Amino acid sequence: MFLREAVYHRPKQNFAYAADRQTLHLRVRAKRGDLVRADAIVGDKYAWERTAASVPMRLFASDELFDYWETAVVPPYRRLRYAFKLTAEDDTVYLTEKGFADRLAPNPDEFFDFPYINPVDVFAPPSWVKDAVFYQIFPERFANGDPSLDPEDVQPWGGEPTPRNFFGGDLKGVRDHLDHLERLGVNAIYFTPVFEATTNHKYDTTDYMKVDPHFGTNEDLKALVEECHGRGIRVVLDAVFNHAGKTFPPFVDVLEKGAESEYAGWFHVREFPLRIEDGIPTYETFAFEPIMPKLNTEHADVKKYLLDVARYWVEEIGIDGWRLDVANEVDHAFWREFRQTVKAANPEAYILGEIWHDSMMWLQGDQFDAVMNYPFTNAVLDFFAKDSIDAAGFANAIGGQLAAYPQTVTEAAFNLLDSHDTARLLTLCGGSEKRMKLAALFQLTYPGVPCIYYGDEVGMAGGGDPGCRGCMVWDEAGQNAGLLRFYSETIALRRTYGAFRDADIAFLQAERGSGTLVYERRGTDGSRFIVAMNAGVLPAEVSASADSRSWQDAYSGEPALVVDGSLRTVLPAFGYAVWRQV
Repeated sequence: MFLREAVYHRPKQNFAYAADRQTLHLRVRAKRGDLVRADAIVGDKYAWERTAASVPMRLFASDELFDYWETAVVPPYRRLRYAFKLTAEDDTVYLTEKGFADRLAPNPDEFFDFPYINPVDVFAPPSWVKDAVFYQIFPERFANGDPSLDPEDVQPWGGEPTPRNFFGGDLKGVRDHLDHLERLGVNAIYFTPVFEATTNHKYDTTDYMKVDPHFGTNEDLKALVEECHGRGIRVVLDAVFNHAGKTFPPFVDVLEKGAESEYAGWFHVREFPLRIEDGIPTYETFAFEPIMPKLNTEHADVKKYLLDVARYWVEEIGIDGWRLDVANEVDHAFWREFRQTVKAANPEAYILGEIWHDSMMWLQGDQFDAVMNYPFTNAVLDFFAKDSIDAAGFANAIGGQLAAYPQTVTEAAFNLLDSHDTARLLTLCGGSEKRMKLAALFQLTYPGVPCIYYGDEVGMAGGGDPGCRGCMVWDEAGQNAGLLRFYSETIALRRTYGAFRDADIAFLQAERGSGTLVYERRGTDGSRFIVAMNAGVLPAEVSASADSRSWQDAYSGEPALVVDGSLRTVLPAFGYAVWRQV
């Protein structure tokens, strides 16, 4: 017998979804270790006797409590009725929409139903995103290319960052260093806000239609985008549509005129006049920050203004997508209109939401292409940086995330390890370059879209804001050349082989109480890799079945040691090995 209470299926979202315009993925959950086999009984509801078939399922992910089984089905007529046959060692039952049964009914009336694969409903992120390696740039701190644009109180480059000081970073500085990005191997840039604002971070927008004068002009940004495109690099900008800044003209008007302002409805005002009482504004804001008034995205004029902004930068400047700040605090209806607007301007534009938690409601094809994958971030940091979970706990956390979303969502997820909102990766790793390399290696060999925060590749450190927003180190004497080489070589591996970009990942070794992790990656291009890591303080022996094929070290090309059909090695503390089948 198996625990029936643990069995679960939902006939939509991540348990039954269209992977493309012809293919459905079906999933079912069971208690971990309960099932020895699972099958999907499938067919067309209008031609059941002619189309009915049994399709085997595979165990594709596990977490601490559950196993998740999956199969792919190509319905003959884009619609499907289906049930599940669940087999334990001493028990077999069927699961239908009505519940459990010892045998199947002769017709599928009580089965689960996927009514029709409507192409417009299929979740389809831009085709280029799966192959992207992003690089996040905080423009004010990346490079000062045109000192004539500097603020009056600009500080010498490389000084101590504070919440309010400026160092003169600009768009010209980015253009001057595109060779660095090209050598690193990244092929997409995510910029934090570049629009006119009063702060160094620019999340308090004054004018959404104008590049901040300290960074350059709209024409400078267009030239930068064009040069990036010429180098095969995409450009994504930050859209701060949840809130504006204190100098945003409509907000200034409301401050002056109160309820009589024609823009009074643009904001969420609890009481006029606008003021602060006991530290709390009488109007809604980002957090309780008075210089960031929350926009009313249900207001028709606000919607038109912001959608015009979204369209302009895609059509006129040529950007490749938007990262959406505080996306979960904006209404779903607005984001649906936003998607239609952006995709009409460029169907291949990437729409990335900043959401720090489960995001299924935003990832059903009608709003975002991806979210910033902080659950991934937390799991990686817990294992490699903080040593707060063991290999089994890490594999369980990752397995739960793989099951939480459709495969197409997983392959487009924005996987970051640090950002302008967090301490830097090296600092999170306690200054350990070896821990940092393990975390980055997993990031770059895992499904999804990796993003590197500027300067991590040369060993920059820094605590939370403002420490994480230091000036980029351009003096080679201050750069970690070995770390830079590691990032470049690992990015090259990812971009060369589909195994690191496709969703198929299998954990081969991840035991309780251990820091040893071994996993396999297979690509639809035929590439196959095994990655072994030791996140422990003592040497660890690892082995993995290697069949009878030849294997080599993925970095050096040297033949790997295969003994009795297994790859074997002893990894030093915080060591790793990446093997490629040849």
